[in-house]
Amino acid sequence: MIKRYQSDVMATIFSEENRYRHFLKVEIAAAKAHASVGVIPAEDAWAIEENATFTLEDITKIEERTRHDVVAFCEAVSLHLGPEKKWFHYGLTSTDVVDTALGLTIKEANKHLIEGLKTFINTLEKLAIRYKRLPCIGRTHGIHADITAFGLKFALYTDIFKRHLIRFHQLRPRIELGKISGAVGNFANVSPVLQDAICETLGLESAAISTQVLQRDRLAEYLGLLALIAGSIEQLATEIRHLSRTEVNEVQEAFKPGQKGSSAMPHKKNPIASENMCGCARMMRGYMHMAHENIALWHERDISHSSVERVAVADAVSLLDYMLRRYNTVIENLEINKEQITANIDMTKGVVFSQQVMHRLIDKGLSREDAYAIIQPLCFKAFEEKRHFKTLLFESDAVRRHMDDNDIEACFELTPFLKEVDTIFKRIGIN
Repeated sequence: MIKRYQSDVMATIFSEENRYRHFLKVEIAAAKAHASVGVIPAEDAWAIEENATFTLEDITKIEERTRHDVVAFCEAVSLHLGPEKKWFHYGLTSTDVVDTALGLTIKEANKHLIEGLKTFINTLEKLAIRYKRLPCIGRTHGIHADITAFGLKFALYTDIFKRHLIRFHQLRPRIELGKISGAVGNFANVSPVLQDAICETLGLESAAISTQVLQRDRLAEYLGLLALIAGSIEQLATEIRHLSRTEVNEVQEAFKPGQKGSSAMPHKKNPIASENMCGCARMMRGYMHMAHENIALWHERDISHSSVERVAVADAVSLLDYMLRRYNTVIENLEINKEQITANIDMTKGVVFSQQVMHRLIDKGLSREDAYAIIQPLCFKAFEEKRHFKTLLFESDAVRRHMDDNDIEACFELTPFLKEVDTIFKRIGIN
């Protein structure tokens, strides 16, 4: 992952040094578990815990010879051990260490992603409350449809990201786990009881069954969830992009002093962060696809997944972390043009109140078909003649036979469009 899209925290979590640090945690936990059942002398397990360390320089130098990173790691650690080194990596295969260490890395990263999700939800909820009773035009197919509350836009996304948070907590036990089941997963050298003990020490779930590797449907599900969350950020970003268009002008990303929107056009203020989110979401779906391609490994394992995961897992987690952090700042500082939001309601000369008028005619005894037949031509006439829909209603004999002045005026009240906002907020847990 390029530095532009990776925080220092994520760079540290997915660094080579941290990867090997997690290797060492697995090895020490394994040695202690073996000692607990008398396989390894307790003093040797203690010595391993006390003395085991490594340097990246040693690992890199040894790997040039071994062409195997785990073997290089074991040899590099053994340089710091005495006679107890004979028990280091005892009964383990490389992927016992690699996959269990990956579980530790993902668990470490997940804590930051969850905090990012919670912060994002909190920001959305604040915006929902702030604009709870601001009437705005709702759009379907990109066309003015009916009036709604601007705060409901953010309430909707609050609900979406709350679902993502639930999904994340549900998924964690399936991805934050380890296995110490040996070369083909049959526990020939380490018992299931020891695997359970090692994973418990590490704070991981213990796989019920595995081959030499943990099955890759788990990572596919995980990267699928990350891509799903990114897709919802993209959905929100697309909404912001549309509302930012000059012709709409309801919102605008904050523009800092000295910021430039274009090298050629000094007047430009572009929704660049929102566009960036859409591009990042495309990358996230690419990582998801890679993870799905990794599911079908040969027999008890092959290594075709390894190169993909070395890139895709770190990149996907780091990129979602970036998306949550950057876009939280954007929506937190989003500039809302209340005057334009209000003005846009009347852009179409009041025809957006047509449903209210039709319902009033139905209440007066007309069939839906007859009411529709009266109202639709008046809506089109308002567009064509650029006259207000209310004026045409007052002039229409067909309307006046059923509705008086008060009836017509009542159809243009905003209150009915907002009457259930409190109920909706309560239903999704916003107070």
